[in-house]
Amino acid sequence: MIELLQFRHSPYNEKVRWALDLKRVAHRRRSLLPGPHMGVVKKLTGHTQTPVLPLDDGTVIDGSARILDWLERQHPEPRLMPDDAVQGEQVLAIQRRFDEDITPRIRRAVLDALLRRPRYFAAVFGEAESPLKQRLYSLIVPLAAPLVRKGNGITGAAAIADGIAAGFEGLELVAAAGQGYLVGDRFGIADITAAATLATLVRPENSPMQSPQPVDDEFARLIAPYRDHPGAAWVRRIYAAHRGASVDFEGPSAY
Repeated sequence: MIELLQFRHSPYNEKVRWALDLKRVAHRRRSLLPGPHMGVVKKLTGHTQTPVLPLDDGTVIDGSARILDWLERQHPEPRLMPDDAVQGEQVLAIQRRFDEDITPRIRRAVLDALLRRPRYFAAVFGEAESPLKQRLYSLIVPLAAPLVRKGNGITGAAAIADGIAAGFEGLELVAAAGQGYLVGDRFGIADITAAATLATLVRPENSPMQSPQPVDDEFARLIAPYRDHPGAAWVRRIYAAHRGASVDFEGPSAY
């Protein structure tokens, strides 16, 4: 059985989880803790980013876009890319816009808020762990915070403000779709990519991206301004209509 190595509450990982669930691909999930994950992931890929998908034949695929491309070719139903070539390019352009620009910028603001609250950082990324392990991990977070900030471009107030602005840019982009989809008249990779990224701010209820409870005050202040944006309504609607899972899980899938 193939295995997904992931972070909880990461939009790149949520993209892959969502596609695996929709396509009902048998797999095992293993959540890693940011920081300690590096030894595991670097040995497999030479990099430190998740998601990582080791296959049964020994091949290892990393990066959400590459994994989604593999899934679409190897498990084509349901189709997540349009048949029309022009629309396909539009989908890939949206995916690149979020993966390479909007998502990394939003991540700076999100990580800054979480790093200010080590216990909540541990609750978010250690959601699969026991309370004791979360508590121990929270003691490591302040020590790792300078490296996390440096690695994610959290250089000061301007970078954080830019991340906050990126959230509104993403919401404006999806709000233009109204009650529809981002490309064409069918749900697909563009919608998954945008919704997963913006779920880090919208936090749809009854979804794998719902905030661990109770929500820390610092994080609540960050996400509050996005709540009533028309784009947030689009994210919640997409999740309600297409996510089909209310929580994440560890271990083997049920199918």
